[in-house]
Amino acid sequence: MIKTIEEIILIKKSAFLASKTLGMLAGKIKPGINTIYLDNLAKNFIIDNGGIPAFLGLYNYKNTLCVSPNNQVVHGIPNKNLLHDGDILSVDCGVYMNGFYGEHAYTFEVGEISKQNKNFLSCSKKSLYIGISKCISGNKIGDIGYSIQSFIEKNGFSVVKDLVGHGIGKKMHEDPQVPNFGKKGKGLELKNGFVLSIEPMINIGKSDIIFHNDGWTITTLDKKNSSHYEHNIAIVDDKPCLLSTFSYIYDKLDICSDEENKFQNKKIKF
Repeated sequence: MIKTIEEIILIKKSAFLASKTLGMLAGKIKPGINTIYLDNLAKNFIIDNGGIPAFLGLYNYKNTLCVSPNNQVVHGIPNKNLLHDGDILSVDCGVYMNGFYGEHAYTFEVGEISKQNKNFLSCSKKSLYIGISKCISGNKIGDIGYSIQSFIEKNGFSVVKDLVGHGIGKKMHEDPQVPNFGKKGKGLELKNGFVLSIEPMINIGKSDIIFHNDGWTITTLDKKNSSHYEHNIAIVDDKPCLLSTFSYIYDKLDICSDEENKFQNKKIKF
């Protein structure tokens, strides 16, 4: 469970290639394209940059990306259905390199979306950084989930409780589980060397979800939209350190943000 600085740097290399892949896709996501097209782009980009698509073959999954439009929560399968103006699209990408996994997710706007969806996505992404800010040595797993849940429910949305974040490293899914809900001061104590996938899965309506018969697709029960944002972080010098970045997405979409600045650590460079 505890990783060395050298191992954390290797995880960051994998996570950064996932981040670069989402950045490359950011300029391609628009009305009229399908998600199989995005999947093929991502597969070729990861391989061309020295990585292995981590999802491809994992648990017998047959694609590089998980792509979840609108009321799909996570694990959506790429297909030939066209995206439409006003859709939102969650894209989850994993990379395997140098013996370690990295994973990263972002919910994209497709064309012009409604003000309600803009507010929803803004709150969802803010909850991610609120959760990351609690990844401090001596805090508990419950502090992460409590902070996310409190913020989201205060803004009128709901957290998915049937799916959680996790540790990551030599395996895609490692201990500990990291729920997006919880109680202050409860659960496993956080320590230096922990590497976690913090990934709020947030619904604009109720938290109930449906698991579909294809074994992957998950949708909201009330058919309202869902979002998914994910960073890999390590606890270094008692504080959270980002191993992934939205900066490649922001560069492509001309978004200015300093949200990641306080989660950097000079030790974790490559």
